[in-house]
Amino acid sequence: MEMTGANIIVNTLIEQGVDTIFGYPGGAVLNIYDALYDHEDKIRHIMTSHEQGAAHAADGYARSTGKTGVVLATSGPGATNLVTGIATAYMDSVPMVCITGNVSKSLIGRDSFQEIYITGITMPITKHNFVVRDVDDLAPVIRKAFKIANSGRKGPVLIDITKDTTSKIGDYTPEEKEEEVKIEGFKDMKAIEKVAKLINKAKRPVIYSGGGVISSGASFELRELIHKASIPACNTIMGIGVLGRPDEYHLGMVGMHGNVSTNYAIENSDLLLAIGVRFSDRVALNTRHFAPGAKIVHIDIDGSEINKNVVVDYGLVGDVKDILSKLLPLVNETERPEWLKAVNKWREDDYKAADDSSVIKPHEAISYISDKAGEDAIIVTDVGQHQMWAAQYSNRVKPRTFLTSGGLGTMGFGYGAAIGAKLGNPKKKVVHISGDGSFHMNLNECPTAVHYGLDTISVVINNKSLGMPRQWQHYMYRDRFASSDFERDTDYVLLAKAFGAEGYSCRTLDEFKEAFDKALESKVPVIIECIVDHNENVLPMIPAGGTVDDLIVE
Repeated sequence: MEMTGANIIVNTLIEQGVDTIFGYPGGAVLNIYDALYDHEDKIRHIMTSHEQGAAHAADGYARSTGKTGVVLATSGPGATNLVTGIATAYMDSVPMVCITGNVSKSLIGRDSFQEIYITGITMPITKHNFVVRDVDDLAPVIRKAFKIANSGRKGPVLIDITKDTTSKIGDYTPEEKEEEVKIEGFKDMKAIEKVAKLINKAKRPVIYSGGGVISSGASFELRELIHKASIPACNTIMGIGVLGRPDEYHLGMVGMHGNVSTNYAIENSDLLLAIGVRFSDRVALNTRHFAPGAKIVHIDIDGSEINKNVVVDYGLVGDVKDILSKLLPLVNETERPEWLKAVNKWREDDYKAADDSSVIKPHEAISYISDKAGEDAIIVTDVGQHQMWAAQYSNRVKPRTFLTSGGLGTMGFGYGAAIGAKLGNPKKKVVHISGDGSFHMNLNECPTAVHYGLDTISVVINNKSLGMPRQWQHYMYRDRFASSDFERDTDYVLLAKAFGAEGYSCRTLDEFKEAFDKALESKVPVIIECIVDHNENVLPMIPAGGTVDDLIVE
């Protein structure tokens, strides 16, 4: 059937199962918005306060649901405002399709109003880029974009479309949405058998798991392996939730701000199973001394990650769920009492933050959030000290319930991502944990939450400083607090009211508990300010490039 390019775009999105799109209108995409107007019953458009917020919302929607996030922006500054959000998704392997408008074909290359070469800008931070200047290419390109975003190691794909392409008439033939791309099964059973033998013979094995386990949907298989072979297991910040409820095998987070016992277990292991991870410099802080006495097995869907940061003994490239499913029958049921005894001994030395209910201690506030919101609640963070406290104390036991910018470390990620998570999971509580530095980068999305009636809760850890830079300046720069302390006079209660939300300011733990309990019952967005001493530090901490021998526990 014949229709405009804009209608082809919208119909193909519907065909791909898209029911929510985040964006901000502008001249180059008005034809697309006009087509969306006719399909409001099938696709809801969420207009954020800023295109970056739209990109983060699409990201949060994707992380929390497992679906593909979709974002739409106009040319020029609209497109460039997506860049940070695209890079955030790329670093954390989040499937997104990003559609940008551009000036008409005849104006390309003339420095036209709001013209930008967005495909050149985003080429290093997308899985693939498309430029569409022919109306007949629209439907095939969109279908291909969704396939690429969801195949192999997932990630963002950008489609740049000239304005004249959206107004031209083309032929659209509906197609059934292609079944989810099935990853070819791992065929090297000899490699699987070798790994099984290593596990069966190991005396001190440890599992180090990450976001790839969530992407693969392999949490069940991972937990089966842990309990069948009695292997202590830890997770990266991207893998929070994969290990389930804390038990004798659950070591918690590893790395710079991970548990002391976790880092010691890896240091003393004789076999390290690295599953769906990339040996980030925030985990393998000193690659020459990471699991120094262990055989290392790396399982990941992306072959380029094998031996990239840490040289391993065995690399298995494939889908984590598939490989673990084939590995499990070959692994013996094993008890490792001596190894677990040693690990539990280290646990006795784990850092324990001091409680003090007369003020607000971040660990107490976040523990309360976790207990009261429940295990199905989705915790979303920005980036900084509050992010690490949330990672340490939010106690998420299910995948896709802890959303954070792990790779890029994007301040300003949280509010948009919380909005996307809430729209994707309307029955779940969504709690956005931020710092005063990060919150000033995204507070403009509060009106978005208000407008769409989203009962998100934003908890702002206000220490009147950029907490993480200040912490590093304390330990590494002799308390020379250059530009990390600031005295902003933001009244968070009045700010919330001005946007149509509810606001509370708290100085004690009891005040926070009362405010949070009220927020859980609220039908509108809530902002809770938690006033915290700026000398509070995230501990334990291993300095960049260090080892467990350099551990700071103050």
